[in-house]
Amino acid sequence: MAGSSTVKAIEQDKIELVRAAIDAGALVRDVRAGQDGAIVTFDGFVRNESDGRLTSYLEYEAYESMALGKMKEIAAEIHEKFAIHRVAIVHRLGRLEIGETSVFIAVSAPHRGAAFDACRFAIDTLKRTVPIWKKEYFADGAVWADGELPPTPPSAKSAS
Repeated sequence: MAGSSTVKAIEQDKIELVRAAIDAGALVRDVRAGQDGAIVTFDGFVRNESDGRLTSYLEYEAYESMALGKMKEIAAEIHEKFAIHRVAIVHRLGRLEIGETSVFIAVSAPHRGAAFDACRFAIDTLKRTVPIWKKEYFADGAVWADGELPPTPPSAKSAS
């Protein structure tokens, strides 16, 4: 069971699902404190291609109550496994354009090793366990991520 200092730290964490642009600078400021010597961040953003096809935009959907619960579980597990101070995990939902941040994680800790390890654990666990789904839109259709892509148009095959 988490000790009182861990419970206090978890209460200071920022775990959110949002529909507006993510303010990475504000999240870094939120996790920073005098006892910290490092903040490690992960900024996952929309790229302009997927499997060699130009991406138009993405849409994210979630089972929101379960997703938030799982994200809070990840934060609690990070506090138990790593010597960190605070964590912010924010994921955006809805339509995102190329270059927009879809997920941002910031971890503060007295030492960089714990911050790096905790940040990597956070994104890897989030991707594996949190019910958030990504739909990729292309000029010729759309596909849910990790799903089957629509057939490549003949003109694109001949250009290869």
